[in-house]
Amino acid sequence: MSSAISPAASLSPAPLALYVHWPFCVSKCPYCDFNSHVRESVDQAAWAKALLADLAHEAAMLPGRQLTSIFFGGGTPSLMPPATVAAILNAAERHWSFAEGIEITLEANPSSVEAARFADLAAAGVNRASLGVQALDDEALRFLGRAHGVDEALRALQTAQEQFGRVSFDLIYARPGQPLGDWEAELTRAIGYGTEHLSLYQLTIEPGTRFATEAAAGRLTIPDGDAAADLFETTRGITAAAGLPAYETSNHAAAGAESRHNLTYWRYGDYAGIGPGAHGRREGVATARRKKPENWMAAVERNGHGIELEETLPPTTRAIEALVMGLRLTEGVDLTRVAALAEGREMVNHAAVHTLAQQGLVRLDGRRLIVTDAGALLLDAILREVVLTEE
Repeated sequence: MSSAISPAASLSPAPLALYVHWPFCVSKCPYCDFNSHVRESVDQAAWAKALLADLAHEAAMLPGRQLTSIFFGGGTPSLMPPATVAAILNAAERHWSFAEGIEITLEANPSSVEAARFADLAAAGVNRASLGVQALDDEALRFLGRAHGVDEALRALQTAQEQFGRVSFDLIYARPGQPLGDWEAELTRAIGYGTEHLSLYQLTIEPGTRFATEAAAGRLTIPDGDAAADLFETTRGITAAAGLPAYETSNHAAAGAESRHNLTYWRYGDYAGIGPGAHGRREGVATARRKKPENWMAAVERNGHGIELEETLPPTTRAIEALVMGLRLTEGVDLTRVAALAEGREMVNHAAVHTLAQQGLVRLDGRRLIVTDAGALLLDAILREVVLTEE
């Protein structure tokens, strides 16, 4: 356990991202394993004060940096009062500086109630919205436990496009019994709404969720094997043809419209994380906040921050993390940087890379290792082959 950072490191000019976690939702979706909670009431003034305190502590650990992006995630951060969002943004700019054109994203449910806040959120400084549409089919939305219908979601999308400079939305596919042709039509329709970024996730059964219980009882089966591969390949083909190619395993964007914040994660840059359950990476130190909202709040009141874990990562761990994150990107990962992070320890199985390259699953572009479109279907297996563990 360590929070020590050297004076030289603290003056690093490297850009920084900030993640703010708002843990509350109106209801818990059956597929969701995120740190989200349903509460009858929330003391908004107390939450704003605690988030500002957590932010101040993190800023003191990372002085002299410039923020390139801020991301409000959850939970459902569109339930935050716009005044709280504004206060956090004002404080972040005081503690650090804002890069020109800073990206400020807020996740939102596409409901009429939350869409009514979009103008105020934009006025507070949010310039990018990420909407959890999840499906363009009412029956599918009911299955996914969503409170909105398709028409309401599309009205919210239109409002978001009117209020924010950049808009993305999520869809979940590979739903039980979903025919390939139905997904082709749904995705084509989604592209037609004109956003320059789409997050397209295959439905997965996560431990501890209601869907996991249903699957264990044999009441829920999702496409796998060839069916899942067909859905994935079709998704990539349709989005690429529409000018929204994949730039990460599940994310698709027009050139220049990629999520700058998420690119910081995948490129293994520094990011501060505040709020319940938020994780961070600051100059080789991993941080994690307490997950349960009440425990996080008590920790902030007691210590001035919500940190539960603060650990200096070994060089090999940092190199592994950079590899695992970077190989999700279609641009791949710079092996020279991985080697520098590892401080002399070899972290790449070059024999496996050679074999996988012959099979067309990866390729080397100079010192950059890239997983091909064919390999993207087998990413987890490729990681097991390529990444040398610390054992």
